[in-house]
Amino acid sequence: VQLQASGGGSAQAGDSLRLSCAVSGLTSDGYMMGWFRQAPGKERKFVAAIKWSDSSTYYTDSVKGRFTISKDTPDSMIILQMTDLKPDDTAVYYCAAAARSGSLWPSALVSNTYDFWGQGTEVTVSS
Repeated sequence: VQLQASGGGSAQAGDSLRLSCAVSGLTSDGYMMGWFRQAPGKERKFVAAIKWSDSSTYYTDSVKGRFTISKDTPDSMIILQMTDLKPDDTAVYYCAAAARSGSLWPSALVSNTYDFWGQGTEVTVSS
């Protein structure tokens, strides 16, 4: 499985950004796809996840209502649409894939669940 993240950049508070993760090499529908972020000097944290099979989703509380994770099946991509950005959203964002089915909670929230990681894409939000 290969993952290629893109779409990061600089934004002002309140702006929107769209991150994409191009996915290749999946061997079935039994995958969890996640977005994590790592702010400078801090540990990597869960942001959102989606099941490839049925597109069910799960979000960390701080992004609920602002971020939307979705799957673009024809283009084999995972999208993270981010709106109402805040300076606290500043981080390097990573997409990840886990060869695992079942409920997203709690497994999808843990970075060790994921088998494959893309390179990060940086998001900087200024006030």
